[in-house]
Parts: sequence; structure tokens; C-alpha cells
Amino acid sequence: MIFYVVKRLVIVLLLLVGISFLTFWLMHATPGNFFDALKLNPQISQETITRYEKLYGLDQPFLVQYGHWLWNACRGEFGYSFYYNVPVSHLIGGRLGNTFILSFASLVLTWILAIPLGIWAALNHNRIGDKLLSLLSFAAFSTPSFFLAMLLLYMVSQWGILPLGGMHSADYEGLSWMGKGLDLAKHLVIPTIVLSLGSIASLQRIMRGNMLSVLRQQYITAARAKGLPENRIIYHHALKNAFNPLVTLLGYELSGLLSGAALIEIICSWPGLGSLMLTAVRSKDVYVVMANLLLVSALLLIGNLLADIALARLDPRIRYAKT
Repeated sequence: MIFYVVKRLVIVLLLLVGISFLTFWLMHATPGNFFDALKLNPQISQETITRYEKLYGLDQPFLVQYGHWLWNACRGEFGYSFYYNVPVSHLIGGRLGNTFILSFASLVLTWILAIPLGIWAALNHNRIGDKLLSLLSFAAFSTPSFFLAMLLLYMVSQWGILPLGGMHSADYEGLSWMGKGLDLAKHLVIPTIVLSLGSIASLQRIMRGNMLSVLRQQYITAARAKGLPENRIIYHHALKNAFNPLVTLLGYELSGLLSGAALIEIICSWPGLGSLMLTAVRSKDVYVVMANLLLVSALLLIGNLLADIALARLDPRIRYAKT
């Protein structure tokens, strides 16, 4: 296992270098840069723009720019934001927690609801409740998230029971710690529901299929023939094997903690990495895009590695050979 983990970590580092190089090349392959917009401003002289380009190294060849950025990134320095005029690490650090709160709430809600619903649907296979749940699930993950977000925002605007956007109310600073928590929870309701609904529907269908497949196995039939209680058969023997394939999905869900909420953040005015990334791409703020994408890629690769390790620990049949 140690050899496997070390090998995977080396692969992760190589992939991150490759992803960063491709992203850097794509940002430079598109025409123009951030300072082209400043050239349209008659109050900014060409000498000022040239001085800024030299300050940020944009007058150097592409490979020199990338090598300089990569060396600084290895030391934890991700450059300077042209648009916001602050260090990239400070900019992303301020938004990272907001995105994590929203995505983590969605992740918890998804798994808390989807797993029990999937088990219940499998145990009530082909009954009215199972068919109704299947219909609702297909409708949920067929509905675009942005459309659902706008629909919920419109409904809330008519009822006036929840905030229409943002992360905090105007009087947030003056509230008690309990009031702040309640205010944050109210602002989380709409984006969390929108983010979770499609994932709940998809994960519930996967759990249902896994559970049905396991319940048809011979060892389940043998356990019933021995007279074991049905609850023990389902929750001790069947559930463990049905849940194992979902561990891999959990690794992919970790990357969604930072990247999956981008569109919903923009629609719901949530101050996270989604709106930051959109602004950075539109303004060609290269170093913000690089740091954001590198962070998401690292979380995805490390999440998959952790899922593989957890799966090997949970299932004794899985062993990673030293190859």
C-alpha cells in the first residue's frame, strides 16, 4: 500500500504540472491580455502599460513566463491578480471558505437523503413507492440546475420567506452567534437544494441498483435459508457490499466541494470561487485562473487516491499489487 500511495502521489504531481502547462498555454493562446482593455483608456499612457507588462513578466517568452510561475507556485506563491490588484493567495483564500461551506452542505444533504432512499426503493422494488420515486428522480436530474435556481428564487420572491441571494444579511455583524448561524442557514437553503437535488436523484438510483444486485446474490439467499433476521441480512451483509462502489464516487464528490457550485454561486450571488473564476476568465486574469484550476485539479486527484485507499480498507478482496 505504501508503494502504491507513493507512486500515485508522483503521478498526481506530474498530472498537476501537465494541467497547469495546458491551462497556461490556453490562456496565452487566446488573443489579447488583461492590459489590452487598459489601452482603450485614454487616461492611461502606453508607458504605464509597458511598465506593468514588464513588472509582471508579460513581455517575456511563454516558456519563461510559465517556468517563473511554476517555480513560484512550488514555493506557495501563485502570483498577483491584475483585476483585483491583490495577491492571488489572499484572493482565493477569502473565497475558498464560502465555496466550501456551500458545497459541504450540499454533500452532506445529498448523502444523508440519497442512501436511505436508495435502500428503501430497493426493498420496495416495483411497488408504487419505488415507481414514484424513480419518476421523481428522473425528473430531478433532468432539470437544469440554473433553471431550478431561478424558479426557486422567483417562488421565494413571491412568498418572502427566505433571502434572495448573497451569504449574509445587511445586519449580520450585529447579530449574536446563534443569529449569525441562523442567518447563514437561511441563505444556504436555496443554493444547497439546487446543488443537491440532481445529485440525490442520481446517487439514489445508483444505490438502488447496487442494493438490488446484492440482494440477488447467492450468499443473501443462503443467509435467509439459515433463518437470519431480515434486518441483519440487509443492513449487515447486503448494505456493506452495496455501498462499496459508492466510495469511489465520494472521491469525485470531493472535487465538487470547490468546482461544482460555480454556476449556482453566480445565480444566487454567493461570494465563492465560482464568480471569481468567471471574472478571472473574462478579464484574462491569468494567475487567478491558474491557481483556481490547480486547486480543483489537486482536490480531484487526491480525492480519487483517498477513495481508492478507503475502498481497499473496506473491501478485503481489493489489493493493490506492487507493479
